[in-house]
Parts: sequence; C-alpha cells; structure tokens
Amino acid sequence: MLKRSDPVLSDGTRISDLINLQTREVKLRTLSDKELYELEMEKIFARTWVFLAHETEIPNPGDFVQRDMGSDSVLVTRDKNGEVHVVLNVCTHRAMKVSTLDSGNTQIHTCIYHGWAFRPNGDFIGAPVEKECMHGKLMTKEQLSLKKARVALYGGLVFATWNVEGPSFEEFLGDAKWYYDTLWCRTTNGMEVLGPPQRFIIRANWKAAAEQGASDGFHTLTLHRWLGEIGPYAKKPGGEGGGADLTPEMYGVEVWTDHGHTMRCIDLGRKIRRITGQDPEQLTPEQRLTVLPPPGITPELVPELLSRFTPEQLQVMSTNPPQVGNFFPNGLFEFIYLPTADGKVVGAMALHTYVPLGPDKFMFMNWVLAEKDTPAQVKAAMLRISCQLLGTSGMVEQDDSDTWPHQTIVAKGAMSRHITLKYQAMFETGKPEGWPGPGHVGSGFTKDDTNWSFWQYWHELMTTDC
Repeated sequence: MLKRSDPVLSDGTRISDLINLQTREVKLRTLSDKELYELEMEKIFARTWVFLAHETEIPNPGDFVQRDMGSDSVLVTRDKNGEVHVVLNVCTHRAMKVSTLDSGNTQIHTCIYHGWAFRPNGDFIGAPVEKECMHGKLMTKEQLSLKKARVALYGGLVFATWNVEGPSFEEFLGDAKWYYDTLWCRTTNGMEVLGPPQRFIIRANWKAAAEQGASDGFHTLTLHRWLGEIGPYAKKPGGEGGGADLTPEMYGVEVWTDHGHTMRCIDLGRKIRRITGQDPEQLTPEQRLTVLPPPGITPELVPELLSRFTPEQLQVMSTNPPQVGNFFPNGLFEFIYLPTADGKVVGAMALHTYVPLGPDKFMFMNWVLAEKDTPAQVKAAMLRISCQLLGTSGMVEQDDSDTWPHQTIVAKGAMSRHITLKYQAMFETGKPEGWPGPGHVGSGFTKDDTNWSFWQYWHELMTTDC
C-alpha cells in the first residue's frame, strides 16, 4: 500500500519545499543536489518502468546487451526459448559485474572473478569444481540466482522494473497507450533498430534533458531557430516555406497524463499543404495518410494502418499525429517529417534515453528505428538524415545538449540554487472539438502543461513510500 511521505534532506529541506504546486515552480537546486539524486535512484528508477533496449538488438538465443537501469547495471538477455529477461549485472558471490561486455552471445554468463555461472534468465548454475561445492550449502542455488526484474515488451521496446508487485506496464502507460499504439504498433512485422545506439556523455543533470523531453515546445523558436533560417523550414526560392518564423509549428494539440508521459501532436494538414500543395480538407483520412504517410511508413504500408487502428485513432494520425514526446522518466521519442533538398520527405524515427550517471552527468543514448518492411534504400536515407539531425553529432542535439550543462552548473550557486524553474504558461482551452483521444489535452499554441506534468509525477514518486 502506498503512503505519503516528505523526505528531509540533510540541511532540513523537505521535498515539498522544492516544488510549489500552486505557483508551478521548481527550485533550481533539483538539477544539482546529490542527496536528491540518490533518492531518485530509489524512488523513481527502482520503482517505475524504465526503457532499456529494443528486442531487435538481441534477435538470437543467447544474445545480450548491457544497459543501466538508473544507477544499476543490468543485462538484457534472450534465452534459448526466445524469452527476454532483465537481470542485475552483479554476481551474487562477491559483487563483481557478471559481464563487462557491452553486448555478446552466450548461454552461460560466467563471472571472471570466481567463475560463478548463470543462465540468461539469471538462474545460478554453479561454481567451478562442483564436487567441492564452492558456493557452500547455506543457500540454495535458487537463492544465489541473479536478481530478476519484471519485464514488458511493447512494440519491440523492452521495459523493466524492480517493482515486482507494482502497477502493470499498461497501468503505467495509462491514457498515453491509446496514442503510443499508433507509433510503436503500426505494422504486423514491427520495427527494428538501424544499428546499435549512439552514446555520448553530457555533464548535466538527467532531469534537465528529461523535462525538456516532456514535450517542451518553446525552445524550438529560439534554440532551433536555424531550422527556419537555413533548415528544412527555410523559405524556398519561389516564396514557399516559413522563412525564419517557426511560430506556425508551435500550434497543435498537446497531451499529458498523470504518469508524466506527454506528446506534441502537430497539424498534419499544414505539412500536406506545404509539402504536396494539396488541400488536406479535400482529402479523406486514408488519402491524407497516403499522400504524406507517417514517418517511417511508405504508401505501400498504409493499408496496414487502416486495418490495425480504430477510426478515432486514424483521425488523430491523419490530422494531428504525435511527433515528439516522452516516456517518463527518461525517454524521448521523435517521429518527424523532414523535407529534403529535392522536395521529398524523409521520416525520422528516433528514441533517446538520458541515463543518470550522477547528479551532474548522464549518458545520452540514441536509437534510430525503421519498420522492418521499409525498403532498404528508404532505411538508409532515414539513418543518414536521423544521424545528421538527431544523433551524437546531430545539429538538433548539439543545440539541446549545450543548454543542459549550463543549467546544472548554475544550479550549484549559493544564490542560483534558490531560483525557480517556472511552468506557468497554461492551456486555457481543452480538447479541440471532436478530439477522440483520452488524457489531459490542450490545443493552440504550445504551453508548459506537458513539462509540468513531468514534475508533478516526479514529486508524487519522491513523496510516496511503498
């Protein structure tokens, strides 16, 4: 049973002192405090569902990848029966990492320290010289197995939680699942990763990135201004395009949930008009999806969309589809339409995670995805343009990753740490007329409600005990 609490930090500050739920303010100290970081590892990353991998990274029996689940190293494995497991990468003998490899293939994970061996599902097999019973007789082999997490596979994505008795994955997604299904569950054969994830280290607090990933729209107008000056939204020789004004892209529908999941749903009709010259009002949902298919979907795959989703979901997909959003606590997804120099459109599908490595350091991981049935030449174009814009050297990510370290550094100042992050721009309109989807919904110019939902759920978890 959950009960409310209000942890007190060593200087007497309570968690409730850091967030003003009435004025929607967050103390900047939250982006640097070591004690808070330790609490987050226990109350958030040890209790919520965390994205770790895509199952196509481990396609064969015995395949595994090493990942971080908050501050804990884990192995994401596939056993000989094809089942996916997540186990703590800590030997139950003397706490050596069972595997020091990023990835590999084996049916027996053997610790290099004393040779204890484990199956992909974490079961303890035994220690060397079995007749000598080097593991002793005080504990059973079952008791000596690796700690096992609870696993959920969703559209090829691998999530896990240590909270074995907690909410199901579907409960965790809540209202967001209605929308996320239209992104991650679009085709029968599903998605695949286009190579291993890219990684780089950023000297910043993970929440600086994660709260922006919770569908922050305002920064696009300034931090990514070049998109309208020289990028895909720049004015074309014939006068087409938006010039340096990205304001039209800031209008749409935004959705947020009680568990901190969010998304920005941007007007597809505007893109159809600009890119194809057709009037979207004269097109049926099927026609709109065909003339400008969702990122990563070719016209040939559109019939699958029509057969898999309800008319209400197709309405959203063909009018205001989700394009950017997050999985709480530390995931961000991008399903974006990218005009190219030859007048065509390439869809980019990327998924980021911001893996905490301390109060002022995190690992940025970036996966590029495609539907398995997408033609090879289209996959190649998607990979190329995704890396150019969204990868470790991507132009968009260079913008974003420049701000987070500055925020983290100033959060350590004697005066600065008391400054507040403000989320006070609120939607004054609810769902647009006829909007069929669930969740909290606002329409019009982008606002702070999505970012604020991240902090509300952060506060809920940080002030709740199991």
